Amino acid sequence: MPDYGHDLVFGTFITPTNADPQGPVRLARLTEEAGLDLVTFQDHPYQPAFLDTWTLLTWAAAQTSRVTLAGNVLNVPLRPPAVLARAAASLDLLSGGRVALGLGAGGFWDAIEAMGARRLSPGESVEALAEAIEVIRALWDTGTRLPVRVEGTHHRVVGAKRGPAPAHDVPIWLGAYKPRMLRLVGTAADGWLPSEGYLKPGDLRRGNAVIDEAALGAGRDPAEVRRLLNVTPPDGAVADWVDRLVRLALEDGIGTFVVATDDPDLIRRVGEEVAPAVREQVAKEREAAGTTPAAARRGARAVALRRPGIDYAAVPAALAERAVEPGDRAYAGLRHNYLRSGAPGLILRPRDPQEVAQALAYARAQDVPLGVRSAGHGISGRSTNDGGVVVDLGALDRIEVLDEATRRVRVGAGATWGRVAQELAPRGWAITSGDYGGVGVGGLATTAGIGLLGRLQGLTIDHVVAADVVTADGRLVRASADENPELFWGLRGAGANLGVVTSFELEAGPVGDVVYSQMALDATDTAGVLERWAAAVEDAPRELTSFLILSPGGGRRGGAPVAQLMTVWANDDATAAVAELERLADAGPVLQHQAYLLPYSAVVSPAERHHTGGGDPVVRSGLVEHLDQGVARAFERVAASGAAYFLQVRATGGAAHDVAPDATAYAHRHQNFLLSAMGSSHEDLDPLWDGEMGPRTDGLYLSFDTDTRPERLTDAFPGETLTRLRRLKRDWDPDNVFRANFPIPPAED
Repeated sequence: MPDYGHDLVFGTFITPTNADPQGPVRLARLTEEAGLDLVTFQDHPYQPAFLDTWTLLTWAAAQTSRVTLAGNVLNVPLRPPAVLARAAASLDLLSGGRVALGLGAGGFWDAIEAMGARRLSPGESVEALAEAIEVIRALWDTGTRLPVRVEGTHHRVVGAKRGPAPAHDVPIWLGAYKPRMLRLVGTAADGWLPSEGYLKPGDLRRGNAVIDEAALGAGRDPAEVRRLLNVTPPDGAVADWVDRLVRLALEDGIGTFVVATDDPDLIRRVGEEVAPAVREQVAKEREAAGTTPAAARRGARAVALRRPGIDYAAVPAALAERAVEPGDRAYAGLRHNYLRSGAPGLILRPRDPQEVAQALAYARAQDVPLGVRSAGHGISGRSTNDGGVVVDLGALDRIEVLDEATRRVRVGAGATWGRVAQELAPRGWAITSGDYGGVGVGGLATTAGIGLLGRLQGLTIDHVVAADVVTADGRLVRASADENPELFWGLRGAGANLGVVTSFELEAGPVGDVVYSQMALDATDTAGVLERWAAAVEDAPRELTSFLILSPGGGRRGGAPVAQLMTVWANDDATAAVAELERLADAGPVLQHQAYLLPYSAVVSPAERHHTGGGDPVVRSGLVEHLDQGVARAFERVAASGAAYFLQVRATGGAAHDVAPDATAYAHRHQNFLLSAMGSSHEDLDPLWDGEMGPRTDGLYLSFDTDTRPERLTDAFPGETLTRLRRLKRDWDPDNVFRANFPIPPAED
């Protein structure tokens, strides 16, 4: 039989005995310590001598940090699939993506029936398992907002809300032996998990043939189904066992070996001797044979969804195993960003700067758009595209402290600001970073970063002291005040125009607990509320930063306009906080107010990355020095027009004014407020914004604008700033490779 090219995985199959409740957990920890990859437990809910397997899985997940955990296999007749779906997703989220779902149709029907389940015939049990898989996958699929509707014979779920989405693409493995179950594996599952003790000679070959035929008939490549095997412990020498496992990998396609043992010494021997030797021999054989990795194979159904202009066969080997195409199940969770829908033809997910360079070189050779994404939040939507290549930096998410004394940290471009805040909080540090923890580090730290600590700390880019960059021609360079200083100047404000930043060195500020206030004001007198709020903010100490979201009112539900304030007082002095918040409250009648003393990491908390798009909104923005009567009344008219359904004002200024306008490529160092409006179409919003706000604004914030007319470039980069950036573009990206995000034309020689 063929070698399917799966990466080799080794694990244990542990008896969940309750005679010594901590015994199975100790073996799970030992499995991890021995360097193995997978821990599985039997599941016989009717067996009083066993711990409940799902409870044991959760306990073992909390006691380990790296291994994947699974039932081997879970008894679906006694575990309702809708509940199991949510339980598995929850444990996957809690464990950081370490759950696999092994499922079985049920075998010991007397015991199953005694526990309250209805006895099924063999055919009915297969049918029920197929319906269970449909229910589980539907509940995990949060890419659509429609409720789940599965009206099966055995499992009926009608109107259930979807979610949560697991942290990763949880594989479903089936324990199967008979032809009908094997065909279900081929059409619907991610893996086949039989036990060696139940197999007769030739059963692996025959089972693989049935699975392969079913997979091909469903438009899948047979390699999309991982072949796992519960193997019996060896009787002979390690060398003999290694030879047997190598043959199983190369001749029967087994990619995962699960050793059925409760013997600690054997577990250590597998991790220290058997697994490394098998991996080494199989790697040599595969290299000689030119075996294509399983992750790089696609079935007919997926190939049919490929987009023109992309040479899929030429994807570098290091990237191919993690690449995602439109026909892949992972595509739904990666195609969109936070607000904007996307349909890229290929998503590459490099793991280090060298792979970023490979991805960039490959993308340059394709005749399609290029997008670079850190975490996918960007309002402008330029981190995704239609039919192009997206280089997703999500794997470059490491956060490390470099110097305690200067509070210097290195942060990967693919990290999110929520995680950064979480990591820094125990030290009493923070870095200003927008208002949402799901924002990616890369986009914000190259554009500006107007955040909830902004008046105290300035812009996010003001904390960047160095950056590691992959240039348009594939070089890996460092930019700082001493190394490539002109590039360093441009990276702080020019967005993605000059290269792909893979990591940043930033200096955090000392920030302990903060007061976080959420206040709602009646904004019937919209212009008056805006003026009074803005005046209070400008007069406040720098510890206070406030954002205002204006809900226009009217619409289907009617009602008066409402101003919602998000305010941070970056100090734990509650008395001073109350005084400043009372001044904000004087801006208009207070409808509601809550204030909390909490860490900054609770304000900008970690958020998931499973973005589903949101109707392709359009956004306009502008900066102003003061929110005076003329600006306030103009913004009021925009709000009342109906052309914008979301309007926001962010306070900036304070420490941002301490930086000279020519110190970074973000030159707007005298303005105190950023105004933005979000609508459904440029045809409706642009004329209104141009007429009302255009004459009154002074500058543009790149991340909050989707208008691509040429004059927006001069708004974002006024005067000499644009001239200087064009020279930089000529030097570092003369072919304008990075042209998706407000492209700066290279200067002519």
